[in-house]
Amino acid sequence: MIQFAQVCKRYPNGQDALRNVDLEIKAGEMAFLTGHSGAGKSTMLKLISLMERATSGQVIINGKNLNRIKRRKIPSIRRDIGMIFQDHRLLFDRSVFDNVALPLMIAGYDHREIGRRVRAALDKVGLLSKEKNTPIMLSGGEQQRVGIARAVVNKPPLLLADEPTGNLDPELSAEIMKLFEQFNQVGVSLLIASHDLSLLAQMHYRTLVMKESRLVQDQIDDVLEVDDSFEQDNDTNLVRSADEF
Repeated sequence: MIQFAQVCKRYPNGQDALRNVDLEIKAGEMAFLTGHSGAGKSTMLKLISLMERATSGQVIINGKNLNRIKRRKIPSIRRDIGMIFQDHRLLFDRSVFDNVALPLMIAGYDHREIGRRVRAALDKVGLLSKEKNTPIMLSGGEQQRVGIARAVVNKPPLLLADEPTGNLDPELSAEIMKLFEQFNQVGVSLLIASHDLSLLAQMHYRTLVMKESRLVQDQIDDVLEVDDSFEQDNDTNLVRSADEF
């Protein structure tokens, strides 16, 4: 599903965001990515979603070498990837329905199919009754659920989440993680970047630790151990069936 082979990313100012990262995440796996601010977590997600290109090394997604993907092919690659952001990135002058429908509209789905898929996605995150509301009328947790519905409305095999619970309280964070687990149970692969060590400790999934642009730890279903420097930087705070969705 996801392979990094000696991946480096250097920005024009000379900053190394990633250095010699090797990684493999299999299809159907759910994994977490953590580390101090600036460690390279967001850069990894940007490379996977083709928001950025690697300076060297290979990034392979679903057997496709992203280094060889031409610009005009990027939208088709992104249709297989759902992105979830900490700041939601919703359109506040549009309804909840329209926000979730946006990826389908861009992809050219017909009106009837858009309606079916959007309502299925909203039902999945518990917001079907609020499809006509605007995001400003929702709580922070509900706005995040709209962002999740938008990410999964295309039924992508891969979900990427960048600090999806960073602005939420522990109870809401746990609810969002339950949703991710439910997606994973029907075969969706997930890579979730998070600063929240207490939350990760509760999840018992594979955890990848970044430090100073390198992957320094790969912990699988065990107690997460990090060094003191990471702790000091860590200041951030209903699946029915696969066919139905």
